[in-house]
Amino acid sequence: MRPDGRSDHGGAAGTGAARTAVFTPVDTRARVDTVVRRIGDAIELGLLADGEQLPGETELAGQLGVSTVTLREALMALRQQGLVTTRRGRGGGSFVTLPDSPPQERLRARLADWSTEELRDLGDHWAAVSGAAALLAARRTQPGDLLPLSRTAEALSTADEPATRSRLYGRFHVELAAAAQSARLTREEIALQTDLGALLCLVLDDPGHLRDVSDRHRAVISAVQDEADERARTLAETCVRESMGRLIALRLATP
Repeated sequence: MRPDGRSDHGGAAGTGAARTAVFTPVDTRARVDTVVRRIGDAIELGLLADGEQLPGETELAGQLGVSTVTLREALMALRQQGLVTTRRGRGGGSFVTLPDSPPQERLRARLADWSTEELRDLGDHWAAVSGAAALLAARRTQPGDLLPLSRTAEALSTADEPATRSRLYGRFHVELAAAAQSARLTREEIALQTDLGALLCLVLDDPGHLRDVSDRHRAVISAVQDEADERARTLAETCVRESMGRLIALRLATP
């Protein structure tokens, strides 16, 4: 570790570190639901690709620190949710199935389940997590660590479908936490995207807001590259608060 707090060896960051966080042991108090949430979150965010084969049951159970019985129950639940497909025989195993875009009606009904107070509280939490991730990324990353962030930011700016945009938006913040070299912040971002990721489809269909988000994401990357930690934190927090403000306004307009 260098005196300024930056790692001497960039370490795994970006998508690689985000994927690594998916397969770290779950909380010792956790059971089937936590495994389902961990893998399901990663699939929803696109950290695990459509059609990708998961590790074998014994290997995956060992990585997650759970029994094979618990893992099998979790895989069964994921199959019921349409997130995993299991094939038998030679070349078989469990494969990721990326969900289709959620219908607008279902998303609006899901939004109506949240009170504005709950959304504000969640937005405050998300802003704090992303702000901390941006600040630490500016202090710790090496230049090559930011390539996944740059690719995701550019993909978001040209994405056509709201569902794709929401996945890329969430992935950017997960990769930002991974660039901070913090497994805890990365897992927290993944969990936040489970609560909010799909709902962001409702605000990312506005081309003007999409341009604002894309510009802010590029500005965050620039600040991290310049090691401007406080500027990076402010930009990341502003990006989150703007999107959450739009979501809250939409909730207020929902009967």
